[in-house]
Amino acid sequence: MKQTFSFILCAFLFSTCGKPGVEQSSEEVLVRVKDRVFTRGDLKSQMPNSNGMSSADSTIRAENIIKKWIIDALMDEAAYQNIGDDKAEIDKLVGEYRRSLMRHLYQEYIIRDKVSAEINEHEQMEYYEENKQQFVLGENLIRGLFIKVPVDAPGLDNVRTWYRSESEESLEKIEKYGIQNAILYDYFYDRWVNFNDIVLKMPHQISNPTQFLRANDHLELSDSTHVYFLNITDKLLIGSMAPFDYVRIQIQEMLVNKRKIDYLHAFGENLYRDAVKKGTVKFITE
Repeated sequence: MKQTFSFILCAFLFSTCGKPGVEQSSEEVLVRVKDRVFTRGDLKSQMPNSNGMSSADSTIRAENIIKKWIIDALMDEAAYQNIGDDKAEIDKLVGEYRRSLMRHLYQEYIIRDKVSAEINEHEQMEYYEENKQQFVLGENLIRGLFIKVPVDAPGLDNVRTWYRSESEESLEKIEKYGIQNAILYDYFYDRWVNFNDIVLKMPHQISNPTQFLRANDHLELSDSTHVYFLNITDKLLIGSMAPFDYVRIQIQEMLVNKRKIDYLHAFGENLYRDAVKKGTVKFITE
């Protein structure tokens, strides 16, 4: 096995095992299983960027790739030898898959220029109002401000006052402070964010986020290196109706997909009617 490893590594890494001055073919066969071969080019295409990998690691990775190829080849050969009368069924399935793939590619082709991906806001809002039951929140949403600063940052007492206030003056002060001192400053008074995404930025996890939000609008935490401040101005708890702005992109995608389905359905109906009218489709009544 050690000799096999050495050979693989030599073949793949173009080491001194080859003759100096002679370019080795990327199609040099490394392994053969009956009439199937695995070449150096095949190995190179499947190996990740090996920069920084040791020779031992490269050898192990190459050996694993080749071993998998050998097992797959042997499995294919065993299946071919033992599948017997099911070959016809496989040919049938392959044919069905090919036709299905061709239909899919054709459908993508015909809707490419026929279905607009632009859905105006009126359509989005109309869909939202008519289907609100689809947009019940499965997560808690908040709007507010989050700031993370070093424990030795100056003026932390000022931050404790500013981050709770929504006055324009306080916001200006904490923004300037954040630019100069904060490790992380996230202003989201004007947009909804998932509360869990903010919690993940803190050193201590909250065991019951919904219960916490019901009871709190502010939070200050600290660890050995940083202090974390969170001010919550608005909240929507799990089970509430998702706000339109939060699901706007989702609605856009849903409406575009609906347009595609409707267009393909109409296109298929037209194909059917035209084929019946022209006699391309003939119904056998006997």
